[in-house]
Amino acid sequence: MEIQKELIDELLKDYKKPEDVIGENGLLKQLTKALLERAMGAELTAHLGYEKSDPAGYNSGNSRNGSTAKTLKGEFGEMVVETPRDRNGTFEPQIVKKRQTRFDGFDDKILSMYARGMTTREIQGHLTEMYGVEVSPALISEVTEEVVEEVKAWQNRPLEPVYGVVYLDALYVKMRHEGRVENRAVYVAIGISLDGQKDVLGLWTSNNEGAKFWLGVLTELKNRGVKEILIACVDGLKGFPQAIESVYPQTIVQLCIVHLVRASLNYVGWKERKQVAADLKEIYRAATAVQAEMELATFQTRWGQKYQAIGKLWKENWTRVVPFFEFPEEVRKVIYTTNAVESLHMSLRKIIKTRGSFPSEEAALKLIYLALRNVIQKWETVQGWRQALNHFQMLWGDRIQAALNR
Repeated sequence: MEIQKELIDELLKDYKKPEDVIGENGLLKQLTKALLERAMGAELTAHLGYEKSDPAGYNSGNSRNGSTAKTLKGEFGEMVVETPRDRNGTFEPQIVKKRQTRFDGFDDKILSMYARGMTTREIQGHLTEMYGVEVSPALISEVTEEVVEEVKAWQNRPLEPVYGVVYLDALYVKMRHEGRVENRAVYVAIGISLDGQKDVLGLWTSNNEGAKFWLGVLTELKNRGVKEILIACVDGLKGFPQAIESVYPQTIVQLCIVHLVRASLNYVGWKERKQVAADLKEIYRAATAVQAEMELATFQTRWGQKYQAIGKLWKENWTRVVPFFEFPEEVRKVIYTTNAVESLHMSLRKIIKTRGSFPSEEAALKLIYLALRNVIQKWETVQGWRQALNHFQMLWGDRIQAALNR
């Protein structure tokens, strides 16, 4: 709708300073109030079927019945608007709904601040400072509690039938569980669909990462529509490979090299970490599995006496290390590391660190989910995915097609 220049000039004829327009009692706030009240008046006219003071309304069975003052919170601060009523009580305005106490978008601002890790007190202070609006902790809690049902729906939504790669890793969060604060694991699964798009498939919490827990996670994914996982990249948690193979027997389980290197360096002093890391790199950057095994032997010759535990760690996990050597270099980068999860966790930790602990598992998942929404919006197609998908099609084209047709 084009606003006439003459009307704007008329409104601004007494303008002297910015506060006259955007201040607490400025023109924008006055206009918003006037427009809302006129709009609700127009809605009531449409509801009744006749204009105010129109004789057509006599003995019509319903009529105007004054107004009720309502206080709305928003970017203009607090605003009192007069909501018209009808005598029969059947009128429900749409632009400012019954029981609505906040402007559209105001709740989104609260959720946005909450998702960035701001505490209730910080949100209160920010809203007062920026908009001159005082909100109670109860109101903030009410707004964020509305997300709980959204989280449940998201956690149970249908998934793609095939994922080329699924990464799974844990983030440890302090939360109250059964009356005491525990450092519990929140597991995040990221899947790459056939079109190269990353998505978080779900969140699960547990203090026990055994086979039974992982079997439940994988069964849930299958029940939500995941027919095939081509490659699962995991961090070496006990029981997870067996759970995958139980539910998805044809899935290749790849141990995350980043986790294996990190676990290895836990045995090494700071002065030698750089050199040990460089020698370990020779193993996983080898051209073939045979060459990698030779590099492991070389590593053990050099460091085995001092760091025997590292060689033992790699040998025990060797069958889970070597699968990615069957793929070309550009595909390996997509497969062998859970960097996708690591970068996500880095973003989440920045938000979670503002909280000492969460009062419940639900509260923790609520914040993590809101933070995930912000992160996922910025995700792009995985680099090198086209080459990876071509390779997958050559190896498992029949499996992929069969899953899509089920």
